[in-house]
Amino acid sequence: MAVTRQPALELADAFAQRFPQSLALASRAATVFPGGVTHDSRHFAPFAVAVDRAQGARKWTVDGHELVDYWMGHGALLLGHNDPAVAAAVQAQLGRGTHYGASHALELAWGELVLRLVPSAERVRFTSSGTEATLMALRLARAFTGRSKVVKFHGHFHGWHDYVAYGVSPPFDAPNSAGIPAETLSTVLLAPPNDLAAVRAHLDARDDVAAVLLEPGGGSNGLVPPDLDFLGGLRALTAERGVVLIFDEVITGFRYAPGGAQQRYGITPDLTTMAKILAGGLPGGAVAGRADILEYLDYHDDPRWNRHGRASHQGTFNGNPLSAAAAIACLTQVASGEPNRKADAIAEELRAGLKGVLQRRSLPGWVNGESSVFHIVLAEPGLTPPGTPADVFRLTRGPVANALRQAMLIEGVDLMHTGAIVSAAHTSADVAFTLDAFDRALTRLEAAGVLPLE
Repeated sequence: MAVTRQPALELADAFAQRFPQSLALASRAATVFPGGVTHDSRHFAPFAVAVDRAQGARKWTVDGHELVDYWMGHGALLLGHNDPAVAAAVQAQLGRGTHYGASHALELAWGELVLRLVPSAERVRFTSSGTEATLMALRLARAFTGRSKVVKFHGHFHGWHDYVAYGVSPPFDAPNSAGIPAETLSTVLLAPPNDLAAVRAHLDARDDVAAVLLEPGGGSNGLVPPDLDFLGGLRALTAERGVVLIFDEVITGFRYAPGGAQQRYGITPDLTTMAKILAGGLPGGAVAGRADILEYLDYHDDPRWNRHGRASHQGTFNGNPLSAAAAIACLTQVASGEPNRKADAIAEELRAGLKGVLQRRSLPGWVNGESSVFHIVLAEPGLTPPGTPADVFRLTRGPVANALRQAMLIEGVDLMHTGAIVSAAHTSADVAFTLDAFDRALTRLEAAGVLPLE
């Protein structure tokens, strides 16, 4: 499709003309929801596109436009939208009840699947979300060690609770939110990604570090790539110092392999946090890991222990039967490894094709990622991969990234910011469509004066 040269504002105009019903809903939402959205990641300028339905690798906006989807439920849908087995399991459970307020066989079968698939999992406890999972993992690590401090890394995301909303994006020495007490921030020690010497320095300087927490696939869903030598060294260092190593596998869990990044890399943490694919696309999270750490949730015949020794944990929707039904239907398929192989192969095809488009157009930048994840970085001349964390956050969260997503939506593709999470439902035909859309989107950005970057 030929695109005539246009002024910079014409991109936003074309977007508004393409999605008028979404614009109307966004105007209504602004009067109901703070910020007009129910999740910070869905905030988008000039307005969020509203979706009416989804199937497989596609979704349809309220305006009737079909999109190739690379959000995939924020990464929860390895099998794609509306997987038949998952949908059937949820429909069957609806007739039996949505919330028992009691223990049930489905949660037990779900837990047994987690123990079978995840190398670190000797015991598991369900939560309702990934944020709750990292919160509980830190509580368990503190209870187990009797220490208070936690080391986390620049650019690594672990949810929105107070203990982890720090060091997530530049400037890394500032919290990512208002309303977090300085006393809470004082319990978190920051380190540059993949820097074992910085972690060792923290552990040498003090004896009150309970845990080291990280995304094993790299910060912000692999935007800051991992270093396997670093991961191996970190495992050895934390074991030597009696510090709990926590892998946040909310995204990588059941995606990088049936047993997550820890299976793919052959590095086993002490605790693992999970969500997303864990619950088959429905709400649900978990903490799994060493039995001697998880036993701090056990009740004893000792009132003093039960009141002062154990780590307490509630949650109305923990182990919800609808989520359990979806999870079992999903993880039973994941156990074969076939969904992972399919998604990984399509993602690699996409990464290679996107790199080829950038090279053919002589545009500086790169495409990185692993397993079924990728990120597009449109860079200034001279900036080379992987770039500094500050550089990649600036380039993938700023106005250029926003313009790229606008252009891709106009062309029929919904990127997750400037990246993507691929499912087993995506096909080579989706790859071809996406590459053509990317090429046309870059032409739009050049015509709008967004590219090339100076």
